[in-house]
Amino acid sequence: MDVSSRLAALPKDAAHEHKGGFNPYTNNGGTTLGVAGADFAILAADTRMSDGGYGINTRHYTKICKLTDKCVLATSGMQADTLALQKNLRAMLLMYEHNNGKPMSTPAIAQWLSNTLYYKRFFPYYTFNVLGGVDDFGVGCVWSYDAVGSHERCTYTCSGTGQQLIQPLLDNQVGLRNQIPTDKPLPFTADAAEDLVKDALTSAGERDIYTGDYVDIARVDANGVTFSKFELKFD
Repeated sequence: MDVSSRLAALPKDAAHEHKGGFNPYTNNGGTTLGVAGADFAILAADTRMSDGGYGINTRHYTKICKLTDKCVLATSGMQADTLALQKNLRAMLLMYEHNNGKPMSTPAIAQWLSNTLYYKRFFPYYTFNVLGGVDDFGVGCVWSYDAVGSHERCTYTCSGTGQQLIQPLLDNQVGLRNQIPTDKPLPFTADAAEDLVKDALTSAGERDIYTGDYVDIARVDANGVTFSKFELKFD
């Protein structure tokens, strides 16, 4: 019996079943988040890089990239695409500074990142980005992105494998959603935002196997970018 006869004898669904295929993407996990205040922005990300399953490639992979003294990018998703995207952005920023004699502003970087992601929409960077910093007026700002460049300026956002765990906390504690109105809330300080970020990622690390080990925190204000680190669970 030839091959065509054998296929004809199979059930219709089995004859057309497709197995395998090319998949260029791997989600290396991790969680990133950003919170903006009146004159600051806090961006944070864990340092665990998983292999897409239950394995851990490294516990010391930083997902935060300093782009300028006023702008920081935090990226989760596929590590190879993250490195390619960061290389592209750094080259563009260097050319802009040489041509114009000054660094690009944070809102302009946000738009350029959107353009870069959209340009790759047919074979996108498998990355989920949070961009933050201070604008030309010293006001804190954060942008959220999807994989193909749709973006929004917001006060707080998060992305990655722990997003579903952290976003409700940010909605409640930063956005003051679903709360009974009381007295006027106190101003949201950088120290309070940093404490909230630590609590949020600690909570996500208890439930999300792809979030853990350490957290890198970048505080952006008029004085520049300040980095700090604290430990999460290692299991």
